[in-house]
Amino acid sequence: MKRAKTDAELSLAAEEFLWEQPGLTEAHQWIFPRLIRWLEAEHVRNVLDLGCGNGAFTGALAEAGYDVVGVDMSESGIAVARRACPTVRLIQSDLDTPFPRELLNSFDAVLAVEVVEHLLLPRQVFQRAREALRPGGAFFVTTPYHSYWKNLALALAGKFDEHWHPLRDHGHVKFFSLQTLSQLFREQGFEVKQSARVGRVPPLACSMIMHGRKQ
Repeated sequence: MKRAKTDAELSLAAEEFLWEQPGLTEAHQWIFPRLIRWLEAEHVRNVLDLGCGNGAFTGALAEAGYDVVGVDMSESGIAVARRACPTVRLIQSDLDTPFPRELLNSFDAVLAVEVVEHLLLPRQVFQRAREALRPGGAFFVTTPYHSYWKNLALALAGKFDEHWHPLRDHGHVKFFSLQTLSQLFREQGFEVKQSARVGRVPPLACSMIMHGRKQ
């Protein structure tokens, strides 16, 4: 699994989150196996990858047999994704733009993989997910894990700048705990079904995944 160059840059001035290379990030290699197990348990057939970036995760889902559509606001990301995944439907769209009619109430599951931490208005991704999901559909959100011990370890190791990338435009602007992410799910009309931490040991986990059901 190849780490995208833009995920390794500490400073990037741009009008959008720029993507230059295909390939999965380091976090994806921990997230993907868990999400596949949860998708299988939900008997999911079609998936909307909301905030698909360079399309690497979208393509991996397609290779796993899912009927998948990818959506992202980044023109460069969609361009990379279309070269890497020529058979997958990919749409460039902002989260504040309503979905096309054919996407409404039509998906078994929506994924937002390492997206919500980039959003000044994180409720928008939940609103678009509700529009796209069938009644009772599943919404899966992943985001970097934060806790007292994780943040303390970052501080003691002098890794805050490396972890948060404060100079990168369109970088991380929100930091969620399991409690605050659960609160956002419930507020937006999703029943929280399960959550998990992935990567490293649990107190220092790389990411967390939460699964909610549209009510």
